[in-house]
Amino acid sequence: MLDLDQLAFDHAPMGLALTEDRIIRTCNESFAEMFGYEKDALIGQSFRQLYGTDQEFHQIRDIGLEPLRRSLPYTDERLMRRADGSRIWCRFRARTLTPETPLKRIVLSFALIDNASAGPKLTPREREVLLLLSQGQTSKEMARSLGLSPRTVEDVRARLLKKFQVKNVAVLLARLSGHEAGKGGR
Repeated sequence: MLDLDQLAFDHAPMGLALTEDRIIRTCNESFAEMFGYEKDALIGQSFRQLYGTDQEFHQIRDIGLEPLRRSLPYTDERLMRRADGSRIWCRFRARTLTPETPLKRIVLSFALIDNASAGPKLTPREREVLLLLSQGQTSKEMARSLGLSPRTVEDVRARLLKKFQVKNVAVLLARLSGHEAGKGGR
């Protein structure tokens, strides 16, 4: 007899995973394919392998904890690493099953962002800067993280504002999070 819940999970059109303390306990085939792994190779592994650096893995841990503690879902866009080392841009969503300790048990979804439909095409550097902007980093902090000069980071920020036709970073981040006032998203 078919287990419809398992069937729906396994064949969902986005990557799904259940984690406990940032360890992958289960995931669907879409998740494994998105990241370039066999499903069995991910089960029991740290989410660390899906981030570019240890620093990135540790920095991103606390982002979104406040909404999760209030039993609200959390959404952002982030740069992730595939098994072959290439980077992909994903829309990330999370909902905790344990609000008192949000990372204890959490359900995650990942969907690839298609640049053609999601807005301007971004370079890998622009995506990195955008990710760090979404984490609230200053240009100096981003420059240190990326091994660039603050002036180079400022140039990338200016390019992002121009590409998205916005006047400041706050409006840019609001647009990307889908909370732009009066527009209801992108």
